[in-house]
Amino acid sequence: MRAVVFEEFQTFPSLTEVETPEPGPGEVLLRVAGAGACHSDVSVYRVFEKGGPGAQNPPFTLGHENSGWVERVGTGVSERIKVGAPYLVYGPIGCQHCRKCASGLETYCENAATLPYLAVGLGRDGGMAEYVTVPGHHLIPLGDADPVAAAPLSDAGLTPYHAIKKALPHLEGGGKYALVIGLGGLGQIGVQILKALTGATVIATDLKDDARDRAEANGAVTVAGGEGQAERIRELTRGRGVDAAFDFVGASPTIATAAASMAQGGRLSVVGIGTGTHEFSFFTNPYESYVTNTYWGSVSDLWEVVDLYRAGQIRPEVERYSMDEALEAYRRLEAGEVTGRAVVVPNQS
Repeated sequence: MRAVVFEEFQTFPSLTEVETPEPGPGEVLLRVAGAGACHSDVSVYRVFEKGGPGAQNPPFTLGHENSGWVERVGTGVSERIKVGAPYLVYGPIGCQHCRKCASGLETYCENAATLPYLAVGLGRDGGMAEYVTVPGHHLIPLGDADPVAAAPLSDAGLTPYHAIKKALPHLEGGGKYALVIGLGGLGQIGVQILKALTGATVIATDLKDDARDRAEANGAVTVAGGEGQAERIRELTRGRGVDAAFDFVGASPTIATAAASMAQGGRLSVVGIGTGTHEFSFFTNPYESYVTNTYWGSVSDLWEVVDLYRAGQIRPEVERYSMDEALEAYRRLEAGEVTGRAVVVPNQS
């Protein structure tokens, strides 16, 4: 079968022939419906260095946002998993024995440093291929929902959902404001999740006009990036600041903008892995507001994301690419030319 393979650090991936995998005990073989191309993949092959933070040793097939139809099951898989049915894949794979894994939050596995890989598509072969094997208990049924459009939900939906869910106490009640910085794949779904779960006024900001237009269509009030950005955001809140901010970029300038926009007692969640830093001062930080970070989410969170999707409350914007076009999807992603989420469709029929 064909697969997009990360073969060497700081090297663009290849589209190559690999063996079709076989499901082991507790695993299923999926015929891939859709595999989302994520900026994290670009970091894997373009940014990370061997032995450095975030690095996963090659070679392996990319693709950690996956959906597909069950082709075969290994021994010990629940009879509730039906051959031929469509499922969404929860990507993180933990040790299955620590407290975090027991709670379904395998992305925060306490023994992650001792494991051979982090997730499907991050150290272990992912779904940017015609077939992929995944743990059977990591499948969320999609019913009659479109599995190709659903594929990005396993990261671009789950990651903002987890961050927003943790911040909900800050958005309870009337007169609340939420800020979304960065309106790519995650930020656009983040706007939709905030509108679905809260009554807060959602303020969204990005440098791109078309990205702001899409956020406005989903109910956000938008602010252009650039000089005076934080001041314009505070004006929309009548000077008080936002109660919760979600930075889906994570660069130093975007973190600084979010920090300058905070109300007292607010929560700033840095979600994007942009390697930015934040300087704290007692006299400039709004009292009892804080900066935190989140990473991916739990398997139970993903069930709830799928519920929102099936109810029509969130709608991922996807650009579909054939397997022949998979490398072009990554080239366009690196060039900033992708609107929404690029999804590779390995099995067109």
